[in-house]
Amino acid sequence: MSILCRPAVAVPENVITMDESLEIARRLHADNPRLPLALRLIENTGVRKRHLVQPIERTLRHPGFEARNLLYHEQARLRVPPVIRRALANAELDVRDVDLLIYVSCTGFGMPSMTAWLINELGMRSDTRQLPIAQLGCAAGGAAINRAHDFCTAHPGLNALIVACEFCSLCYQPADADIGSLLCDGLFGDAVAAAVVRGAGGTGIRLERNASHLIPNTQDWIRYAVKDTGFHFRLDKRVPATMEPLAPVIEELVARHAWDASDLDFYIVHAGGPRILDDLSTFLRVAPEAFRHSRATLTEYGNIASAVVLDALDRLFAAGGPAAGGRGIVAGFGPGITAEMAVGTWVESGPPGGLDRRSSVEEVPSWSTA
Repeated sequence: MSILCRPAVAVPENVITMDESLEIARRLHADNPRLPLALRLIENTGVRKRHLVQPIERTLRHPGFEARNLLYHEQARLRVPPVIRRALANAELDVRDVDLLIYVSCTGFGMPSMTAWLINELGMRSDTRQLPIAQLGCAAGGAAINRAHDFCTAHPGLNALIVACEFCSLCYQPADADIGSLLCDGLFGDAVAAAVVRGAGGTGIRLERNASHLIPNTQDWIRYAVKDTGFHFRLDKRVPATMEPLAPVIEELVARHAWDASDLDFYIVHAGGPRILDDLSTFLRVAPEAFRHSRATLTEYGNIASAVVLDALDRLFAAGGPAAGGRGIVAGFGPGITAEMAVGTWVESGPPGGLDRRSSVEEVPSWSTA
């Protein structure tokens, strides 16, 4: 049995509102004939604000891929350890109790992985297994949960720690002015999240079954064009419609568990945009309110990539969680087009989950040498 415990989440203190995003787009792309469409799309995301690792003036500059990647690692080393410590505290574990460290990010690159630095810096055991996940994009949060579940199932009683570190603002490309790029400029935000999957004990979601699904021939719909200037995000206009073919896959997974996907107690899904949540509500035949935690993440933080599912899960905890025995699903969607899905049951073996959200979310002062 593996239990997905309460996550810890942190966002940077630099805030940009939707109004500010729209004004920047008007100023920088005044001559773009498709600007009015881009502005409407940004407004329709419902993103009220986003958090950035740098002030917006620095974010809009491009000092080069090398400088940005160095900044990624500086900020990760500053921001990740405190979040890990709070996630371990939420799970009532110590760094020496971690048997597998999964590090998820699609916004910075390094070798060795950040896992090696974290094991040394935090004093984890030298036999801690490492699993970096770098190329699954927004789906990686769900994938990390599933790989942690697989590990704990194969090794009963052992524990896995998941870390999602996404600084999407470091992928901003000033020269990209297509509709997809302009939309993303007003959609993505930065965050760090962590959560423990315990091999035994704990309060949270008892993970019981998981699955992956790839929509054939969609590998070019969400991708990076890797250039001298770094990662250039490419988003196909067909992406928002992908929930129609994925909803039956979710229903099949839940049905294999002898449950009904339209009658679950919680739905924690990646909120890449409002269309995903609206379509899932329609195709799974559930009330829009079922996705309130995912929608709150989108509204308050924007699309924070792989960290979305962990933040939405933290909001479920903060709301008190469902009753013991409540059934639900966790799902992430991303490049491929890939879906990573898990079903599980809410269990309580410790203090109640309803806590002041401030105990789980903190804003960490940023620093930069760029």
